[in-house]
Parts: sequence; structure tokens; C-alpha cells
Amino acid sequence: MADQVLKGECSLADEIAQILRERIINGDYSIGEKLVENKIAEELKVSRTPVREAFKHLTKENLIEYIPNKGCFAKGFEKSDLFDIYAVRNAVEQLAVEWAIKNKTEEDMDRLREQLEVMSLYTSNGMVEKLALADEEFNRIIYQMTRSRFIMQALMSYQEYIGLARKGILERRENLAKILEEHRAIFEAIEAEDTAAAKRAVERHLKDSAKRAEDRWL
Repeated sequence: MADQVLKGECSLADEIAQILRERIINGDYSIGEKLVENKIAEELKVSRTPVREAFKHLTKENLIEYIPNKGCFAKGFEKSDLFDIYAVRNAVEQLAVEWAIKNKTEEDMDRLREQLEVMSLYTSNGMVEKLALADEEFNRIIYQMTRSRFIMQALMSYQEYIGLARKGILERRENLAKILEEHRAIFEAIEAEDTAAAKRAVERHLKDSAKRAEDRWL
């Protein structure tokens, strides 16, 4: 685990936060469990300072609760939290595809088309880990096409949580073809500059994604 930690004090806290974030979201720490700074530092073979900084990061993200004179406790990540994210994502991503259509260039569409082809390749060969990254990149291209840093910030702020949920969903091979089909519908609507169809495709994809996430959670 310590091998995951990058060199440099500045990035060290970020990497430790990433490790702890994944543990909290995946339920490795139970809700209300106390996170002991010394124990984590010893486990990851790092000093206490970056662990303390990581705690601060996760407190701001509301994944850790700090109680004075008692310490830090995992708040956990529940099914309701995931559905809240999908609801927000649905609203913002419908706006994103509208703005992407308005501001798209031929170069943007070439990138998006190529990414869809990459996703098709990974889907056909059951390459789950690479497909998860390609899925994320497909979305990132659309976010960039909006030419809005505010939409980018809003959508990227919860990619960590969506990414972890997506990984579990993609591990079920029966989901792969359906997910590719949903992304193709979004691409075709953007290519056709059909804003209404693009919004419907996004809504359908996220509704189905939320259902798949619920099935995984049960």
C-alpha cells in the first residue's frame, strides 16, 4: 500500500487521502469508526504530518468527522449519498451536453469518436479496468467541450465517487454492452446537434447507471 504514495511532501497527503477515501467509500472503515493517526502512519510507513493533512482534506469532503478532544471518525458513504450524486450529475450533465453541442469543433468530435471506438474495443474484449478509464475520459471530453471551467469543476468534484461505483458496475460483464450503447446514443445526439435527444440520452444513461449502482449495493 505504501508503494502507492508518491514522492514529495505536497503530494504525499493527497495520496494518503486517496487511499483513505477509497477505504471509506468502499466500506473498509465502518461508519463511526475512529481513524487513528499513529496507526495509519505506521501502516503506510509515513510520518504523522501527511496523515494529519489527509484527515483535513477528507473532513472538508465530509467523509471524516473531527470531534474535539476525541479524534477523527469515518462518516462513511451510503447508498443515499450515491443517489444524491447521480441526481446532481443528471442536472449538470444535461446542461453540459447542451453547451457541448453549442461549442463543439470538428477536433472535439474526432476525439469523442475515437474515445467511443476505444470503449468499443475494451467492451468487446472485456477489459474492465481500461474501460473504466475510457468511460471517464469520454465524459471528460464532453465536459471540456462546454468551454466552462465552472461546469468542469462541478462535474469533476465527484468523479472519485462515481469512478469507484463505475468500477463495481463494470465488473459485471452483462453491463458492458448496455453501457457502450448508452454512450453511443449520447455521441450520436451530440454529433447530430440534437440537444433534446442528447439530454434524453444522458438522463437515460444516468437513470440506468443509478439502477446498476443500486443493484451492486444490495
